Amino acid sequence: MQARQNVDAVAKRGLRGDRYFEERGLWNFLDEDPDREVQEASDITFIEAEALAAVERDAGIEIPTGAHRRNVTTQNVPLNHLVGQTFTVGDAICEGIQLCEPCGYMQSLVGEEELSKALVHRGGLDANVVKSGPIAIDDEVRW
Repeated sequence: MQARQNVDAVAKRGLRGDRYFEERGLWNFLDEDPDREVQEASDITFIEAEALAAVERDAGIEIPTGAHRRNVTTQNVPLNHLVGQTFTVGDAICEGIQLCEPCGYMQSLVGEEELSKALVHRGGLDANVVKSGPIAIDDEVRW
């Protein structure tokens, strides 16, 4: 994971330069497993800065920058309310697909057994990019 000042969101692909955009992500390889239960694929993932702060405050678990494995960190945006909604970030138009519940992979990267439990229902949002456009730090999320 690398922090960026701006990035291009590409419809039906995700964020230019992301491992999934380049088809090098972990789930790209697991999708080849016919016995694996497949989640609905998303182009981009979001997480609330407030959720990360709450996990640290309530569970005493500090999640290092990028270890949450979400593409975009928001502030003052109720992401759970955006499931099924169309919204914009910068010039990109996105559609909220489903809650991005925490996974064992993220938990293993952080090394905290209680992380998944602490992030239940506040692990972020899976979304698809409907219309391409640039996204930059401090861009508003509008819905």
